[in-house]
Amino acid sequence: MNNSIVFTNTLSIVVPCYNEEESVPLFYAETLKQERFFHEKGIEFEFVFVDDGSRDKTAQAVKTLRENDERVHLVSFSRNFGKESAIYAGLEKANGDVVVLMDADLQDPPALLPEMYSYIESGQDFVGTRRVDRKGEPPIRSWFARRFYGLMRNISKTDIVDGARDYRMMTRKVCDAILSMKEYNRFSKGIFGWVGFDTKWIEYENIKRAAGETKWSFRKLFLYSLEGIMAFSTMPLTLSFFFGMLFCVLALALLIFIIVRTAAFGDAFAGVPLVICAVLFVGGIQLLCIGILGSYLSKTYLEVKQRPIYIVKEEF
Repeated sequence: MNNSIVFTNTLSIVVPCYNEEESVPLFYAETLKQERFFHEKGIEFEFVFVDDGSRDKTAQAVKTLRENDERVHLVSFSRNFGKESAIYAGLEKANGDVVVLMDADLQDPPALLPEMYSYIESGQDFVGTRRVDRKGEPPIRSWFARRFYGLMRNISKTDIVDGARDYRMMTRKVCDAILSMKEYNRFSKGIFGWVGFDTKWIEYENIKRAAGETKWSFRKLFLYSLEGIMAFSTMPLTLSFFFGMLFCVLALALLIFIIVRTAAFGDAFAGVPLVICAVLFVGGIQLLCIGILGSYLSKTYLEVKQRPIYIVKEEF
């Protein structure tokens, strides 16, 4: 039985960009090297560059490409809305029956495109990529990244693979499923796992940026990881409840201890330092739990406002 699928003649290449003036022309040239494989199948490229409020001349670099290639499109935001918004906008603007999401810095090697498409053509809905190593990254950053993925596997029902990249190729039905999730607070790696579909993983070694510097500082990655935890797990709220129950029991036990000690030795104030430390510790736990609750509440607050995920300044 032949399970191959016939698609229309367009592969949409979605490229979120933030300060990638130097990388855009390099990415475009490198991706075109794979064009022969797709031309033999009668497939044309469509480039959708999403300028996420860049402070350099990223938009102008895309316009320069457009002068010689009408398949190049630009969606330019009014300000920096973040990569998650850029991903959503790019998928929304893509017209192809097959869509691939790539970074402009060439850490997502275009050489994998033919292999990815061959899996889609043979019946896969979703093809993802993952790095098998983190060469070139600071050791502390790699350690925390691995801990994050391990934590997510334990506290979330969503499949989030260690080393997974946003470099994904998908059919139109997968793209539409992702677009149907219109939440304002977005965590794409979790969304990709949550929508399901049969996914084929392709592994490759880490590749350094072709140009420019990474936009992901340790602080941004840490905040992004918290976003993912709150977006796809309620475990922090469960822990807050657990801590509340635990310290209620401990407080009762301490009260009984003080009463018994006073009755036995007649010294009610001998344990004052212990009580002070306990109060401070429990107070800290309470503030932590209130902070967790406040974080979830703030996400709900932003969702109910129903603000747009992004605002377009320029588009062609």
